[in-house]
Amino acid sequence: MSDDFRLGAVIITMGNRPAELNALIESVRAQQGPAVELAVVGNGAPLPVLPEGVRAVELPENLGIPGGRNVGIELFGPDGRDVDAVLFLDDDGLLPNTDSAKLLREAFSADPALGIVSFRIADPETGTTQRRHVPRLRASDPMRASRVTTFLGGASAVRSAVFPQAGQLPAEFFYAHEETDLAWRALDAGWAIDYRPDVVLFHPATSPARHAAYFHNVARNRVWLARRNLPAPLVPLYLGTWFLLTLARRPSGPALKAWLGGFRAGWAEPCGPRRPMRWSTVWRLTRLGRPPII
Repeated sequence: MSDDFRLGAVIITMGNRPAELNALIESVRAQQGPAVELAVVGNGAPLPVLPEGVRAVELPENLGIPGGRNVGIELFGPDGRDVDAVLFLDDDGLLPNTDSAKLLREAFSADPALGIVSFRIADPETGTTQRRHVPRLRASDPMRASRVTTFLGGASAVRSAVFPQAGQLPAEFFYAHEETDLAWRALDAGWAIDYRPDVVLFHPATSPARHAAYFHNVARNRVWLARRNLPAPLVPLYLGTWFLLTLARRPSGPALKAWLGGFRAGWAEPCGPRRPMRWSTVWRLTRLGRPPII
């Protein structure tokens, strides 16, 4: 039964949004059905007073988004095995509906091959979903559910059984593309990923470029993503496509300089272990509408 499927939620915080963090925790605690276990990670920041029963840790330094989430996974035991799936939620997000946990339990219970669910992110003021928050190339209809090839890190749920097979998030990425790295490894291990518009996270509409290291990390991690996961013949095709796309978007001078610096760093710096995906996974990604050359 789906009610036997245990959920845990990981929230990482820099300690600068205590009101939003508290509202998110309350929205998780308001979910229908069995209680969702909560884990909060202070990513190089002290934590506010948290409700009783919340698992928590304060890290002495900021480990980045994937590193912080990995610590949160371990708060539910090795690879999160104390629960059946781990939700990742941004600390300035909010679950507006009380049936989100119920929908996730039902989805995972109904499909044993389902490894990851990506939620729909909606702006709390307008209800709109930005195109970049729909994890597929055909993103014009955010209300259409589909199988996808990646997911949204701060609005997602990952079955705990995925981690022993595919590994956790790549901590060395710090920020950007860490979800796609895990998604590709999960798909290569045989898991499926669903985009579910009926599971909603409210989050203010923002630009990813608000992060100071955005352009550098996006370029560096794109190279790392290819070096770690793609068969050798696809690495230059994938990175060449993204190089041309970046130039076609006509970034500002400082942004292009940061991007090129990150692209160079992606080749010069160690990216972690290389585990190229099988060609059958390349074909699977292609059938799902996202061949790994873009």
